[in-house]
Amino acid sequence: MQLDLPPKVTDRAFARLHEINADADAAQCLRIAVEGGGCSGFQYDISLADAPEADDLVLEKDGARVLVDPVSLPFLKNAQIDFTEELIGARFVVHNPNATSSCGCGTSFSI
Repeated sequence: MQLDLPPKVTDRAFARLHEINADADAAQCLRIAVEGGGCSGFQYDISLADAPEADDLVLEKDGARVLVDPVSLPFLKNAQIDFTEELIGARFVVHNPNATSSCGCGTSFSI
């Protein structure tokens, strides 16, 4: 039986967030949200935020913070938030074991 755990953030994702904040006037948080839409039913909205909301889950390492709102949290149980650099570009990605299928774009999925 697998326990429902909050998402994990890789060291690589935290390191990239530190790099982003090194060049910023004020520290930014990385917000990961799940919204309806996309070609598979749900899509990830990955953006920078100024501060957490009162009910956000805050995942923190060495001052870098990743935020997940309570509505998105059930969709991201046991997921991994990572940062990848490929020939097509660099981006934050979500590896979600709850997704039964996903689109080639990497941001759309179904459960």
